[in-house]
Amino acid sequence: MRAQRGDHIVVAGTHVGEAVRDGEIIEVRGPDGGPPYRVRWGDGREGIIYPGASAEVRAQHGAEAPSGVPADAQGRLVREWDIRVSIYAFGDDTTTAKVAVVAGEAPGMSAAGESRRSIRDRAVPRIGDKVAVARALHHLADELLADAAEDVEDSTGEHDVTISPR
Repeated sequence: MRAQRGDHIVVAGTHVGEAVRDGEIIEVRGPDGGPPYRVRWGDGREGIIYPGASAEVRAQHGAEAPSGVPADAQGRLVREWDIRVSIYAFGDDTTTAKVAVVAGEAPGMSAAGESRRSIRDRAVPRIGDKVAVARALHHLADELLADAAEDVEDSTGEHDVTISPR
């Protein structure tokens, strides 16, 4: 793993329900961009990390628009969100999926979904995976819409804002 000052690091939870952490690398202490890294986490705390297998470094590169937001070659502002999907199978009958926003405007926001195979059905793991992931993404979409509605309420002073999913 290699990084430089200003890159972002995302550390995903390794268990269902475990939080995702996102932070900015503010110091590289290892040789040639290697760990350890001093990180300023999204909650403002700072710490030293030797990243493990659940960590990913996201390089900050590309042109910068006047607002400081990266722009593409056509000058359009680019905002990217990364969502991590983790699938946990429990025997042949139950699958749980966890989806989490690991980078973007809502880091740490997550949801879970589950599928259970009927004893009458043949065991086809990919079907359970798809159902569990779809349900988790649906729950995440609901949470994002509810969070956006709260943001609208905060910015406008309106109450009981509802945002349609369509």
